[in-house]
Amino acid sequence: MNCFEAFQVKPGSKVQLDKIDASFKDCYNNREEAQPVIDKLDERIRAQQYLMYAEHKRSLLICLQGRDASGKDGTINHVLGAMNPQGCTVTSFKQPSKEEAAHDFLWRCHKVTPAQGHVAIFNRSHYEDVLIQRVHNMVPESIWSKRYDHINHFEQLLADNKTLTLKFFLHIDADEQLKRFKQRIDDPSKHWKISESDYTEASYWDAYTQAFEDILYKCSKPHAPWFVIPANHKWFRNLAIASIVADAMEALKMNFPKPSVDINEIKRKYHKLDDLEEKKGLLDDPKEHKKI
Repeated sequence: MNCFEAFQVKPGSKVQLDKIDASFKDCYNNREEAQPVIDKLDERIRAQQYLMYAEHKRSLLICLQGRDASGKDGTINHVLGAMNPQGCTVTSFKQPSKEEAAHDFLWRCHKVTPAQGHVAIFNRSHYEDVLIQRVHNMVPESIWSKRYDHINHFEQLLADNKTLTLKFFLHIDADEQLKRFKQRIDDPSKHWKISESDYTEASYWDAYTQAFEDILYKCSKPHAPWFVIPANHKWFRNLAIASIVADAMEALKMNFPKPSVDINEIKRKYHKLDDLEEKKGLLDDPKEHKKI
């Protein structure tokens, strides 16, 4: 299955979230069947991130949005687990600070976009300003309705500076959300995650659905696509996102930069390896006989 094609919101298309099966798991019956595939995808991501870091020309921004308990933290753990943390940053966007609120709504996001060669992951993102602020009438429609264009221009600016933006909506249904809330209650190690606001926000389910659908319709672009990921099964969520990230990074066709020094000179100067010794070493290797 091509997850990139299957879950991408095509530009200009309208999405009805209640018609998308949040429990979809393709041909896999369980995590055990899927894990070998996930492991191979992680290897591909790791190799591409190393290449991106070395090439130092491009960057990757991953935006994660979803309802409470949809698995944003778990996705971050998985994506980071497949990468070298030295080349990654994670930023969580919660209620704006006093300083952030004094600037335009994109300011706090723009300053933490990834540098060349790096990967940035946004736990929630600039889309909060057309979600919670819209649903709770924090700003008038005359303000938040203009933000879709601002967001599209912002993401185009990133693309023009060779930042690939991939945006994932983690799609769970109401029953799964309530189940995960209950798991937090039953597990003392997760009590710190419990917030009464999680339950009160659930009462705005339909309003958030409309807000998410408008985002997907208005802001999925070729240079910054949205993907709706079935996320009731956490392992399938990881598989689908890993597949999309791996395919997208490989499509960049990145290359290792040329060495900044004369490799042969370094060999001779520091490793006492001249051309004759190098050829002798190759001749000693049966695999290399046909090459010389």
